[in-house]
Amino acid sequence: MSVGEEHIFRSAPMALIQIYVASEVCREIVGELAQLETVQFRDLNDTQTSFQRTFITEIRRLEAAKRGLNTLMKQLEVAAVPAAPLPDAILEQPLLPPSEVDDLLAEIEAVAAKITELANSRTTMEHRRDYLLEKRQVLRACEQFYSGTSVADLDPASFDKDNVPLLEAGLYRGNEDPLVEDTEAFNFNVRTSLLAGTIPRTKYLAFERIAWRVSRGNLYMTHFPIEQPVSGVYMDSFVCYTHGDATLAKIRRLAESMDTHLFDVDGDSELRKIELDTTNAQLTEIFKVLDSATAHLGVELELVANQLTTWQAMLAKESLVYQTLNMFSYDAHRRSLIAEGWVPRDKIGLIQATLARVAEREGVRTPSVVHEIQTTRSPPTYHRTNKFTAAFQAIVDVYGIASYQEVNAALPAIVTFPFMFAIMFGDVGHAIILSLAALSLVLRENTIAKMRRDEIFDMAFSGRYVLLLMGLFSLFTGVVYNDVFSKSMTIFSSGWKWPEHAAGETVSASFTGHTYPFGIDWAWHGAENNLLFTNSYKMKMSILMGFLHMTYSLVFQLVNALHFDSWVDVVGNFIPSVLFMQSIFGYLAATILYKWSVDWIGQNKPAPGLLDMLINMFLSPGTIEQQLYPGQKFVQGLLVLVALVCVPWLLLFKPLYLRRLNTSAQRQGYSSMQEQQHENQLFALEEDADEEMIIQDAHSEDAHEKFEFSEVMIHQVIHTIEFCLNCVSHTASYLRLWALSLAHNQLSSVLWDMTIQNAFGPTGAKGVVTVVCLFAMWFVGTVVVLVCMEGTSAMLHSLRLHWVEAMSKHFEGEGVAFQPLEFKSLQSQIE
Repeated sequence: MSVGEEHIFRSAPMALIQIYVASEVCREIVGELAQLETVQFRDLNDTQTSFQRTFITEIRRLEAAKRGLNTLMKQLEVAAVPAAPLPDAILEQPLLPPSEVDDLLAEIEAVAAKITELANSRTTMEHRRDYLLEKRQVLRACEQFYSGTSVADLDPASFDKDNVPLLEAGLYRGNEDPLVEDTEAFNFNVRTSLLAGTIPRTKYLAFERIAWRVSRGNLYMTHFPIEQPVSGVYMDSFVCYTHGDATLAKIRRLAESMDTHLFDVDGDSELRKIELDTTNAQLTEIFKVLDSATAHLGVELELVANQLTTWQAMLAKESLVYQTLNMFSYDAHRRSLIAEGWVPRDKIGLIQATLARVAEREGVRTPSVVHEIQTTRSPPTYHRTNKFTAAFQAIVDVYGIASYQEVNAALPAIVTFPFMFAIMFGDVGHAIILSLAALSLVLRENTIAKMRRDEIFDMAFSGRYVLLLMGLFSLFTGVVYNDVFSKSMTIFSSGWKWPEHAAGETVSASFTGHTYPFGIDWAWHGAENNLLFTNSYKMKMSILMGFLHMTYSLVFQLVNALHFDSWVDVVGNFIPSVLFMQSIFGYLAATILYKWSVDWIGQNKPAPGLLDMLINMFLSPGTIEQQLYPGQKFVQGLLVLVALVCVPWLLLFKPLYLRRLNTSAQRQGYSSMQEQQHENQLFALEEDADEEMIIQDAHSEDAHEKFEFSEVMIHQVIHTIEFCLNCVSHTASYLRLWALSLAHNQLSSVLWDMTIQNAFGPTGAKGVVTVVCLFAMWFVGTVVVLVCMEGTSAMLHSLRLHWVEAMSKHFEGEGVAFQPLEFKSLQSQIE
């Protein structure tokens, strides 16, 4: 297996490196390494707070600039001005020189201050406009109020009394008609009081009722609606006419508590007209100024919108660089920064060449030093992927990250995942629809990749190759099932011949001796026992597929054990597991194939029931109700004995063997066998004296757990119980392949019978309309229900079969994902 293939089959070999970087070029070097996307730096200052780190000043400057950009973004949202999309290659460009970064920060600060000033000025003018609009409405309301109110029925002498009721003479509330039309006889210097203003329309009725009770009915109130909303709120102007300073004060306090805006209105008619004219003139002027300010702000925001995402990308890159630099330790003696990080072993040369190129470009005499640290730390897991394998790798990584150098479960999933889906989804017609949809995503992937995508569509686009394989595999299984939208294809001649019969008569087809070349004979479709036949076939096929899938996955346990030289796992786990599983379910799979290969009708014998055979194999050993083959009693007895022996073998061998090794290590003077293994690893490494110190430092934090026989035994007991029980439950779980395939076929048949089947009866114009309508119903139902909903269900079941039934046979999933420093990850944050 080549190096590249090995990296696909298991994670790439990783190395822990140490880099000495001159402080003058540390920023540029980190920027270049981020472009390479090959280094995952370790935090060497994890005991320090963020405020104690070296580059906190630079990060604070960048955070201040980010706050300015957030302010600009909010202003764009208020003005409904969309920001320009992120330029394609902006994240791939090198870092700006430090001087240009300073200019950029100053520019962002100046632009943010200017936009904020313009926005605040416009907001102030908008408030002033709203105030004048409300004032104009109040003045108009007062004019209507005064023009419709007379004092002919009021006794002027009574105003010397504080308790005179204003409505005693029959003065009306609301917008009722006045009793008299004399509008000039009223003397506004009397001891009555006026309150005018605006109030939210939803609060007016409550205000009117409470004011009426507070004044004990001694008030006259009217209101007029303001057609246009003020600051987004519909308002009413009101005029409240009451008697007495105490009552007026109460109503004023009430008004102020209900979000009213009160205005002072002069009692003289001429002065009110002058004030109204002045207000109109001020409104005309402020509308002009406001339009000018809005246009100016819009122009500035358009300029900002074109640069905003670029600025965000530059600041995000700078921030990421300085956050990474804060993970380095500072060597004051050498005036350099020391970094440690994980890299793929085959990329060390590339990193060294990159550091040398940066030092030469920047004219730094002090070279950057890179050397590998020999360590027994557990490296991160790095699986190299491409656009085809990335989606399958993501499916496995969601369940768990593979341990370092463990077999990559995503590699077999490229075939097994769509194949398990296809067994449940097998239909040629539905497969073609799914394949065409996926193929359109694949062919237009470059265009779609540049588009803004919502979460669901992005999920489908990311898995476009998964969907394509699911469709192609379903096309194959659909041909095997001979199923096209619940109908059969007569590609080859049938192996069954139907006799002549009358309508409604039940007849049996006769076998012609000709075997249908591929898939299920189309003669079974429409037969009364079709469901009985296909159920038996798909149920047994599900058991076979499950057995093969689990056995194939179990073999990876052997591959992992051999790779890690863990012979105790080979002898103590793999061999008894394989023997236990093959003695029961391997035997069941073999009997299924044997039963299919025998012509039971030709032998005039009933086919034995395999389920009863398997149950009696353990409940009644040695008892054979219906013989399947000669020597069955001896074979089954032997297999039961092997299965029973494998249980204590699986349970006891590994714990006892490990206890023996630990006892032997203690006799040699070690505290445990872990310490002995660790020391053997250190002696096996080739290093000089300085590197030996680094190795020791690198492992000073790692604690080696002491061997505890009880913990190992408990773990093995749990593993043994889970494996033995899971062999039964997981095999039964694969019956979902049969169940979902049956459900998919029956649902497709029902949809066809309820739509297309009824479309060809009517003739003429009615027939045309019926065909069009029923076809539309059938097609929509097929796409939405059978392809989308049923397809999603089958995909989730296939996911379960891989995560639980298959991966539990070999997958440890205790690794940590390799997360190299890269700028591309910033794109999602910016967008």
